[in-house]
Amino acid sequence: MFTQYKYWKPYISPLDPCPPMRVKSYNTPPQVYITFQPKGLDQYGTAREALYCGTLWPALFSPYPDPHKRGDQDE
Repeated sequence: MFTQYKYWKPYISPLDPCPPMRVKSYNTPPQVYITFQPKGLDQYGTAREALYCGTLWPALFSPYPDPHKRGDQDE
């Protein structure tokens, strides 16, 4: 299974005048991991659910990250 969110720790120089961010993150879209749409791919059960997620297939759903977290959590 793939993870859409990747985390990395940047190098922090002792002479850096800015307060360091401990962990930075970025996300990769699910299309990177699914090259062709396979036959029989699961679909959402209702149209309301599909419209809420913005796609008919749960495998292609990519939620937006929480803007308040901003990659500051430790892992």
